Amino acid sequence: MRASETAYRRLRDDIIQWRLQPGTPLGEVETAARIGVSRTPVREALSRLTAEGLVDTVNGRTAAVSSLSRANVIELFELREALEAQSARLAARKRDPIVFEKLRADFLAGPSETEPEGLDQPRPYFLADALDLAIDQAADSIYLRNAQTTLRGHLARVRRNAHSVPGRLQRATEEHLLIVEAILEQNEALAVHATAVHLHNSLANVLSTLPLTDD
Repeated sequence: MRASETAYRRLRDDIIQWRLQPGTPLGEVETAARIGVSRTPVREALSRLTAEGLVDTVNGRTAAVSSLSRANVIELFELREALEAQSARLAARKRDPIVFEKLRADFLAGPSETEPEGLDQPRPYFLADALDLAIDQAADSIYLRNAQTTLRGHLARVRRNAHSVPGRLQRATEEHLLIVEAILEQNEALAVHATAVHLHNSLANVLSTLPLTDD
């Protein structure tokens, strides 16, 4: 793997996982030393992350992890709803029932406190990611998939540090199950509505639990 790709993946993961907090300076010399590469790959990685919106340039010179504000998060979810609602509509139209029957069974099993063997994230998050992937594949739209790639980096960052209010995990599982069942029934209108309801509730949870700036 190229050094620039290594630097990009390492920095992106550190930002998403909140090992690098919003506002953390990303000086080329210090960052290169921490990652163990030269300054040129770091510069290339920072350029890519800036294009994705995960890194900002402060005073036109110093790179820093971008901040998260309420306005930022609301805008992300507005775009997310537009893209994911259309993906759900297309998935309901073209789905493979075998794939979504399996997802239905998984969600019916409910949240688990244990992690499935070999996974690096808790089961509920893994299942949510599995549902996203299944919808992407069923929708079969390269344009929708590409549009969501950058967005999901931001959303993963938001989700990793948001804390669920009591009962939220169970309700989110029920909301995902409704989306799966609507897609299985090829009910496009219900798939869109269920997606919108889930995202509305997810946004409310994020805004109530994540430390955000007002601007």
